[in-house]
Amino acid sequence: MQLKINGKTLEVKDGCNIEALLQQLGLKADRVAVERNRNIVMRSDFDTTVLQNNDQIEIVNFVGGG
Repeated sequence: MQLKINGKTLEVKDGCNIEALLQQLGLKADRVAVERNRNIVMRSDFDTTVLQNNDQIEIVNFVGGG
């Protein structure tokens, strides 16, 4: 299935959840915020939120520094 992630199309396996998507992208769940179809997804729901074809996902990385 296809997802639109931060404006770019990505092909992923059917039944993929947000946790698996983040792993595929090499991102740590505790360092990102995820929005699915304009709704924020709670981190506790990453492993139970199954993605659907054509979902629009926005991922924001937290960056520390000073």
